[in-house]
Amino acid sequence: MVRLIINCLSGLLLCLPAINADAQRFYTKTARIEFLSKAPLEDIRAVNKTAAAIMDIKTGAIQYAVLMKGFEFKKALMQEHFNENYIESDQYPKAEFKGVITNNSEINYSKNGTYPAIVNGTMTIHGVTKTMKINGTIQIENGVIFNHTNFSILLSDFNVSIPAVVKDNISSRVAIIVAAKLDPVNK
Repeated sequence: MVRLIINCLSGLLLCLPAINADAQRFYTKTARIEFLSKAPLEDIRAVNKTAAAIMDIKTGAIQYAVLMKGFEFKKALMQEHFNENYIESDQYPKAEFKGVITNNSEINYSKNGTYPAIVNGTMTIHGVTKTMKINGTIQIENGVIFNHTNFSILLSDFNVSIPAVVKDNISSRVAIIVAAKLDPVNK
């Protein structure tokens, strides 16, 4: 009987590192990424609700990936132009961000609350990778992580050209809004 209990406890102790490792990682396949172009003649807004994200709370590593054809516009013609003329989604099907939360030690992942997050990383759009520093928030609610950030990019930084004929319709600077609910990997 004692041997059975020792074997059971040993088995549980062997499982603990795996459980701990999984509890360190959080993910989603339904992150919401929105972009907004405010220009003199019109505002252009698109939303993608199928971005993937993974985060390791031990190291602060975070990564997002989004398929460009997943952005939805109010007007079908805008969506067509976005994919064919500007982003060239067939050639550059996804955008990606890989980074590290530089102030990760200041975030208490075991306590409900909202914490500022500073992320240094690289963003790849349209085949171009740029170093970025992004400020956002991490909200902890009962073991679930919510990431929020707003930042802007210059289209020219990613070799996205705006033809002169539509320069009043599309802003050269685009606002990006990210909202994600990440669950533990082992859930």
